Amino acid sequence: MGTNGSTMLKPLRQGLPPLDPTAASDAASCALPARYEAVREARRFTRDTLDQWTVGDRFDDICLVVSELVTNALRHALPADHGRCDEHGQSVRLHLMHWPERLVCAVRDPSHETPVPRDSDDFSAESGRGLFLVDSFADGWGWHPLAGTLDGKVVWAMFRLRSAG
Repeated sequence: MGTNGSTMLKPLRQGLPPLDPTAASDAASCALPARYEAVREARRFTRDTLDQWTVGDRFDDICLVVSELVTNALRHALPADHGRCDEHGQSVRLHLMHWPERLVCAVRDPSHETPVPRDSDDFSAESGRGLFLVDSFADGWGWHPLAGTLDGKVVWAMFRLRSAG
């Protein structure tokens, strides 16, 4: 389902916090189908990848944020017919990039719509809290439109990790 290695999409480097993308010690990417089961697949992929990377104390926060970003992409960024897919027939793609003291998770989707956090006053609502949770659990998040041959946007979240030493 995913790919491991140091490959990374060039547009993903734009708009991220100031990090040298070539200094990433690890990177992994996972194409996700346009169905809600993809959230479970994204969590499993993230857990498996983070187990290999030994990220320790941020494990649960990162898995929660990945779930929210993928859910938002599936719920808000896909056309009703799910007809817009990339060259591999996938509409959403999850990227995980690991630096010695930081980790970035990014979700690519085909929409050009700006992700907007909903008013967080109604905590009893069953939906609409995704970006509020991302903002609460990540150390930073943002988004940027893609350029070139890729269409859509990337929504990313950054986590600071404790140094191994």
